[in-house]
Amino acid sequence: MERRNAWWRDQNRGGASPAFKLPKPACRADGRPVVATDRKTFTPAYTSGLVTLSAAALLKREFPPREMMIAPFFPEKGIAMAFAERGIGKTHFAMGAAYAVASGGEFMRFKAPRARRVVYIDGEMPGLTLKERLASIVANADREAPDDYLNFVAADLQPDGLPDLANPDAHKFYDAAIKDADMIVVDNLSTICRGLRENDADSWGPVQEWCLRQRAAGKSVLLVHHAGKGGAQRGTSRKEDVLDTVISLRRPVDYVASQGARFEVHFTKSRGFYGADAEPFEAQLVGGQWTTSEIRPADDDDAIMAFKSQGLSFRQIADRTGLAKSTVADRLKKG
Repeated sequence: MERRNAWWRDQNRGGASPAFKLPKPACRADGRPVVATDRKTFTPAYTSGLVTLSAAALLKREFPPREMMIAPFFPEKGIAMAFAERGIGKTHFAMGAAYAVASGGEFMRFKAPRARRVVYIDGEMPGLTLKERLASIVANADREAPDDYLNFVAADLQPDGLPDLANPDAHKFYDAAIKDADMIVVDNLSTICRGLRENDADSWGPVQEWCLRQRAAGKSVLLVHHAGKGGAQRGTSRKEDVLDTVISLRRPVDYVASQGARFEVHFTKSRGFYGADAEPFEAQLVGGQWTTSEIRPADDDDAIMAFKSQGLSFRQIADRTGLAKSTVADRLKKG
């Protein structure tokens, strides 16, 4: 024991080689050590106090109407998500929607009433690919976005990468980039929220709080995400709790790779719009232009087997085909 204590004293005196020295405490510029109270910590907004309204006061309070960023699915101060499997066209969808909002133009079956400022945060695409996709959108758009109405914060252009939105202490690094934005696109959660444990509902908290803070500041947020094996958005369903709209992009059953960006657009959550506006449709990018059409029925045996091979459950196949789950089960057994 005495030999061990002597060895430990040597380490603290610097008697051992530098590789085994204990780390020196962090110091201020004037040489004084930094203590825990010096470090800035994340402080939730609610610590400043909560606003309470009586029912009568709430009924008398005037709120400005929520205009649409892009009708019918994305309102002002809205939070939406578009998700799909890899390679289906999530970024095509997100960039098309972003440019429509920035230009006050049209996109697929949607229309932006007027131009708004958009910041597109991209976490995975090479800069050249991002440039090429934007150039195609601009060349084929029905109107041009004003200067500085669409700005990009791309991981490929950052020497140190993008800050992790799942870390509350990293939120402040985005403040300057998004301060003038009306709409923020986060493409995608896996690359920009790297600390997010997707099946852990609690780890979603910091990202949700950031989204809600943007809403409180009058901004809208579009999140881009991956689909899981079952076809739903990947990870905890808690992500959808505060969302106004959830859009699922799905591959048509008769899709072939030569068709490029072709997918079905399904609204799995549609707060504030319904009926014909919420009906699914098919979209395809052809020569830089989007074409849309009704979804063709796919309820024959080949289609059902194809859906099964894609990993869809009986219930999901029933939703896609309009058949009863028992009918789907019987068809699959016969197949």
